[in-house]
Amino acid sequence: MSTPKTGDQLKPFTLKGVSRESMKAWAVFLHDPNPIHLDAEVVKAKGLGEKEINQGPTNVAYIINMLQENFPTAVIDTVDSRFLDNVYADDDIETYGTVTDVVENNGAVRVTCEIGLRVEGRGDVISGVAILDVPAK
Repeated sequence: MSTPKTGDQLKPFTLKGVSRESMKAWAVFLHDPNPIHLDAEVVKAKGLGEKEINQGPTNVAYIINMLQENFPTAVIDTVDSRFLDNVYADDDIETYGTVTDVVENNGAVRVTCEIGLRVEGRGDVISGVAILDVPAK
């Protein structure tokens, strides 16, 4: 992305079918053995749905992937996210973002973006704000 401007839409990160295999791997990476990520029967028994639930940090990582792709030289200062719903196994997801503020200082740019993650057919599951520092060229 060239110098960002208020109102710019970020190129989304998309994933067709959140996989159970990735949930198992993330459970190891995150040291998170919670069975709701690994066993659909536990999810059903708890009344939380019909399929395994993706880990929250993984969902935020999808948004970070989008930010890094759109601003490859930037340093992410803040990601403030609100979880609205779960992402389940097999869900198709798409991140989104809009530049809401750009402040230039000595050639460097501080960029604020509204960000989110949506699930096809269900809508937003995360909303929030990210602040990035883009170095001078």
